[in-house]
Amino acid sequence: MALAVMLLNGASFHGGCCRHKVLLSLLGPLLSHSKLYSSYRRPGEEPEKKLSWQNANFSFKKGIDHLKTQLSLLKKETQDYLRGPGGHPVSQHLLEQTRVLWQFRSQEDLNEWVISSDVEIGGKSKVYIKLGRNNQAALLYGTLNTEVPRDGETKYSGYCSMRSRPAVGSFNRKKYYDWSNFNSLYLRVRGDGRPWMVNIYTDPYFSHQKDDLYSYFMFTRGGPYWEEIKIPFSKFFLSSRGRVQDNQHPVWLDKASFLEALFEISFEKAIRTLGFTIGDKVDGPFQLEIDFIGLLNDRAHREEFAYETYNKNTPV
Repeated sequence: MALAVMLLNGASFHGGCCRHKVLLSLLGPLLSHSKLYSSYRRPGEEPEKKLSWQNANFSFKKGIDHLKTQLSLLKKETQDYLRGPGGHPVSQHLLEQTRVLWQFRSQEDLNEWVISSDVEIGGKSKVYIKLGRNNQAALLYGTLNTEVPRDGETKYSGYCSMRSRPAVGSFNRKKYYDWSNFNSLYLRVRGDGRPWMVNIYTDPYFSHQKDDLYSYFMFTRGGPYWEEIKIPFSKFFLSSRGRVQDNQHPVWLDKASFLEALFEISFEKAIRTLGFTIGDKVDGPFQLEIDFIGLLNDRAHREEFAYETYNKNTPV
């Protein structure tokens, strides 16, 4: 146990931003049930007679099994990278016109998504997700409530959202999506006539860009019929903390390189997750059924970017 703590501390002090994450991933199963620090003791309660390291449940077998699993994942990722983009041959990648990213047919498909609402800030909106009829779609439903929490700080409330979980590679490394072969987002949905916001979340290198996201509107028409919605990536606009930015630029559709992803270093805003948000300031129930979410390479769409890109302060 002392050796494990020394390894983690040494990795963090010697400038290894990635080394201590790898060590923590390796030693995590070994230290899963350990007590490195003494727990809270009520006044008058007798202190524990055992030392903190004596309560550690060190399992060497679990650590070896976890290491084997992560090494096999790393081997597969390396083979896929050498084979071609996305693990497919280059010829197949170039001829690819459509790709299904998420399809909702089981509870495992729903577990790849996370729902949230303004309850996190004291609001009263409610949101739920479940499989639709005959397990053929994801049903996102709930109630929107715009009542502002009485905390003296919050000014706006009333939103619900659904967001995909970030993909994770071997040794708990971040994985990014490569959508460079497509120019549009393609969905099959059935809504109740309320507008939604489609959000693309990126993972920038600099911390001051952590709240940046690319968004565009998705209007549902309601009724009993399904609709297929195509949203070009050129329409997505950049915003940060709810404010549209003056300096606009297109979404980075290509992911970080293999070495950048291996060491979690990327100076581009690589795509990590996709989400949907409703916040139209109308109290009442809502629902949205999603059959699948995919990508489309529309040859008829030639637009590169829908918004003006210019210098805010023109140099003299």
